[in-house]
Amino acid sequence: MKILVTGAGGLLGSAVVSEGGRRGHDMHPFQRQTLDVTDKVAVSAAVAECAPGTVIHCAAYTNVDLAESERDVAVAVNRDGTENVARAAASAGALMVYISTDFVFDGRSERPYTPDDPPNPINHYGRSKLAGEEVVRQAGGAWTIVRGGWFYGEGGRDFVDVILERARAGRPLRVVDDQVGVPSWTGSVAPALLDLIEKSATGVLHLCDRGEVTRVDWARAALTLAGVDLEVEPVSSEAFAAPAERPAYSVLNGEAAEAILGRAMAEWSESLRTYLEAA
Repeated sequence: MKILVTGAGGLLGSAVVSEGGRRGHDMHPFQRQTLDVTDKVAVSAAVAECAPGTVIHCAAYTNVDLAESERDVAVAVNRDGTENVARAAASAGALMVYISTDFVFDGRSERPYTPDDPPNPINHYGRSKLAGEEVVRQAGGAWTIVRGGWFYGEGGRDFVDVILERARAGRPLRVVDDQVGVPSWTGSVAPALLDLIEKSATGVLHLCDRGEVTRVDWARAALTLAGVDLEVEPVSSEAFAAPAERPAYSVLNGEAAEAILGRAMAEWSESLRTYLEAA
């Protein structure tokens, strides 16, 4: 299968390229330096030249806090850039796979969000990603929207990296205790994503590891597994005072994806253990 990947230098994109190559797919990775998704002409040319069967669109503006002050930039990448990629994929007759986020939800649910639950983002990053979902639906080609969140793994600096770096440097750790989600290892998500594509899955799906945890307990688990003895101070989101509001509860229900896969995803704690033991 010929697969074009945008955002191939990021956390999930790099894992997808590696896994696809391991499976023998004809992978065509584009990093931000080699393809600016906001450049409609460049995107059209790249997709037309490659003529892929599938486009996996991992490129995104992901700085949640900075998106509050750089709203135009976030929209330019997450909505307009996505539209460029989706329309180019449609013209090439390729399946458009858009990587979206748990932040399209408001966090007021008392149970894991299903793909059918109505989105209601509470920060500009979430709104820009939801706008990306909408343009994918309207682009005229075949599409799959895959929502995930709290990603970590090789290929980029993530929450786990930050926690361990600060701890090993002896710096104090303050982590919010009132945000609940599902940490998802790209080493778990990337193979599952390719499995879904190989099974011709379409529509909206949630893809993540299993379970749920607060951010502070995720940090504590990472420290324990890495053998670092350091106390983590729990703080409220209000006290932490980040520029962007986060959903208090952004756990995703991945049962629909698991039904297509024919298997359950790993528990988040087991994925974290596997990742840190191999580091």
